Amino acid sequence: MAAQDFEQQKQQAASAAAAMIHDGIRPCLGSGSTVFLIVAALGERRKAGELHDLAVVAASSRTEAALAKAGIPFSTLDDYPELDLAIDGADEVDPGLAMIKGGGGAMLRERLVLAAAHERMIIVDTSKIIPVLGYRWAVPVEVTRFGWRVAEHALEGLGATPVMSQADDQPFITDEGNYVLDCRFGEIPEPGVLAGRISGLPGVMAHGIFVDYAERVLIAGPNGIETRLRTSS
Repeated sequence: MAAQDFEQQKQQAASAAAAMIHDGIRPCLGSGSTVFLIVAALGERRKAGELHDLAVVAASSRTEAALAKAGIPFSTLDDYPELDLAIDGADEVDPGLAMIKGGGGAMLRERLVLAAAHERMIIVDTSKIIPVLGYRWAVPVEVTRFGWRVAEHALEGLGATPVMSQADDQPFITDEGNYVLDCRFGEIPEPGVLAGRISGLPGVMAHGIFVDYAERVLIAGPNGIETRLRTSS
């Protein structure tokens, strides 16, 4: 499928997600290209006279900047530690709705806003639906800048090939002041097991394997929007 088709699907998914946000709820938005399309859609609705009572909690400084540009008020988890609806994207989603997220380096904040929400919705296009995690994407791992090579060595011990994430030919720095190691593990048939092992490593602050976070996944495809719900194990 052409890249243009996937972009159209992404726009379709973003429009569907934006339509679920209305006055009187406290939503939060993750980070990434699909989320920025949601922000743009919300901005158009606000310009049209809708969404008077709206303050969005954002998972990254980039999302906050997009909200400000669109004229949408934003707040923080300190103000609203309990949220009604979290909407975010994903880099990969497997058949059990486990995900790789955080390709933009915001996986720590994304995990926090998802945990704070009563309802969680993930929106993707069909290119993000894969048979097993690790199919295309590396797992981003946020590590402390102090002693980051200790975490790198420990990740190698789990079978990863870590590469320092870069921005403008310098190590990428997260909103929390940490580094990100993009870790290739190959296929990940048991994401919950690997997630637990990564979380236990020294210097690891967060990682991009999200298990049991996606309650509802909206998938935009050539035939419209498909909804998948997580079933209890």
